[in-house]
Amino acid sequence: MIDPRILRDEPDRVRAAQAKRGLSADVVDRALAADTARREAIASFEAKRAEQKQLGSQIPKASPEEKQDLLARTKTLAAEVKEAEAARAAAEEEWSAALAGIPNLAADEAPAGGEDDFVVLEHIGTPRDFAAEGFEPRDHVELGQLLGAIDLERGAKVSGSRFYFLTGVGAQLELALVNMAMDQARNAGFTQVIAPSLVRPRAMEGTGFLGQAADDVYRIEGEDMYLVGTSEVPMAAYHSDEILDVATLPRRYASFSPCFRKEAGSHGKDTRGIIRVHWFDKVEMFVYSTLEESYAEHERLLGWEKEFLDKLELAYRVIDVAAGDLGLSAIRKFDCEAWIPSQGKYRELTSTSNCTEFQARRLDIRGRFPDGTRPVATLNGTLTAVTRAIVAILETHQQADGSVRVPAALQPYMGGVEELKPVGG
Repeated sequence: MIDPRILRDEPDRVRAAQAKRGLSADVVDRALAADTARREAIASFEAKRAEQKQLGSQIPKASPEEKQDLLARTKTLAAEVKEAEAARAAAEEEWSAALAGIPNLAADEAPAGGEDDFVVLEHIGTPRDFAAEGFEPRDHVELGQLLGAIDLERGAKVSGSRFYFLTGVGAQLELALVNMAMDQARNAGFTQVIAPSLVRPRAMEGTGFLGQAADDVYRIEGEDMYLVGTSEVPMAAYHSDEILDVATLPRRYASFSPCFRKEAGSHGKDTRGIIRVHWFDKVEMFVYSTLEESYAEHERLLGWEKEFLDKLELAYRVIDVAAGDLGLSAIRKFDCEAWIPSQGKYRELTSTSNCTEFQARRLDIRGRFPDGTRPVATLNGTLTAVTRAIVAILETHQQADGSVRVPAALQPYMGGVEELKPVGG
């Protein structure tokens, strides 16, 4: 959640941040009203409690006649204290809910607007001109069938739409991508992690995934557990309720996990292939940092993502995501979008966000600084979302006969294979 002091001292700043996201400022007024009501409820409770203690100290010294009056007043006051305590608890809950409903304040540098209002920061590489090479590019579905790499028909038979099997070289590609990503992260000083994909509600709430994104989350019926859509969730909760020594920051983790998403609201979008699916595997970078260092760390995460995409020899662009598309927790987000030849457009492959202190406040993760304890900052960044990386590799490096060239950096992880050939070819 945001710093309550900002809400109290700079409410117009919060209203402006809401407007930048295209959201109503009503939540700001509700939160301020809830804060006032909370303070009044606390004052009322404390006054009643003080009166109760004062009466309690008078009873032993009172005369028999006075004692009866004091006992009667004490009984009445006990009921008033109990009522005031309940009112205080309700006001606290209302205040917490109102504060939790306010998104992180978008960075000044983040573009205003919604999904289509991003700003392109740079282009890396040049999309292949297949017309100049004399053939029409196949899409990844056709290539996956030719190579025996992707089985969508049996995926749908076994699990339903938006599921798949990776087979043969498809499975090899997944393992190669994961291993290459983990090696790069380890060499950059990240601690490797295999994270759980089932978490308790607090982890989901703490990372902001039970707010705007709740419709896209799988809940396990009959259990207080959720399937995560990214290992950002368990990694953010990894140090919940802890105080970290500032000398140990930044703490960098590279986490592998399966990810599950309902893809709510995507009806009719990307129904063909493995671009938008209900389950995929991912290697996610997650960092605990100081607030002051988080901005530079965000740029470093973007650099590591670009390094990985460069190894895959892809043409891609980097965009500065608009405020209305940041999600609840981030102040700024960079996406790397690879060129997908069969679609003739760029599609997201990786994303990195600076969430500053927002998640740490919700999960009570603090740092021990020379002047005391305060929340740390959290950041996340995708190193590889496997299915989309496979799509980009197959389509970018395909050849006229349906074979696919393996990027040089990936070849050692594929057992030295330089080219994927059609089955039987």
